[in-house]
Amino acid sequence: QNMLEELLIHKPDDPIQYMINHLKQNNDDAPRICVLGPPASGKTTVAMWLCKHLDAIRISQETLLCKEILALTKEAKAYKERKQKIPNALWANLIQERLSNVDCIKQGWILEGFPENQEQAWKLQSSGIIPRHVVVLYAPDTVLIERNSGKRLDPFTEEVYHTTFDWPSDPLVQQRLVKPEDLSEQEMSKKLLEYHRNFPEVFQIYQKILKSINADQPCMDVLSQVLTYVQTRHRSAAPFTPRILFCGPPGSGKSLQAALIAQKYGVVNICCGQLLKEAVAGKTKLGELVKPYMDNGYP
Repeated sequence: QNMLEELLIHKPDDPIQYMINHLKQNNDDAPRICVLGPPASGKTTVAMWLCKHLDAIRISQETLLCKEILALTKEAKAYKERKQKIPNALWANLIQERLSNVDCIKQGWILEGFPENQEQAWKLQSSGIIPRHVVVLYAPDTVLIERNSGKRLDPFTEEVYHTTFDWPSDPLVQQRLVKPEDLSEQEMSKKLLEYHRNFPEVFQIYQKILKSINADQPCMDVLSQVLTYVQTRHRSAAPFTPRILFCGPPGSGKSLQAALIAQKYGVVNICCGQLLKEAVAGKTKLGELVKPYMDNGYP
């Protein structure tokens, strides 16, 4: 299915060679997950935990701008240094460039906080970046604002902690925790407003592969629900031809059940006994071979 999607999107001049290359390098079972949600909903915690559990690559704004050496990184950083919003097209190109690396192809990826709006989602799709699972975390705004005020970041591991709900036990970790930027309640309210304005359009695009999970519950409960969802396989929309075999002793109701199933689902009912009777009645070569058995009462 993934290979067919890639063929339709990229339309290569040599489809056969393209499929051969795809089979050589791609791992169709590798995770392709988007973790979305409002600020302070726990996206980073969930994404990092999934990466450790699934051995996948985590991609976020921070990793793209600070840890990666990509062709477009310098251009994106220039926008940030000027305190200007990075264009959606530039984000999409950055993500496409990063996901085309071998580690993402082989191990899979967790895209944290992308797409943020409809335009980003469309640009990702047009680039062939289509997640298998989209996890959306949600919680009341009052809870998110409270979480945001106590949020602390470990610059060494990038793990997120909280002064009330999730304080590390290691004194060394405690000492190196820092406050993230833009922690004011006013800035947080502004970000929440923007999220609520943009998210319904993103939901419409991914609704068939999306699951909303309440982030206002114990962390392990959230992680358990997320893992259960991303390990499920979505039902394919491809045409499916059922092939059913009824077995059982004489008088068990095989013929009746087969007739009912054929009528309900519009499939062809092939009865072996009826086929043999027709062959005998038609005096075919097969019928002549079968007739002695039927005359002696064999089924």
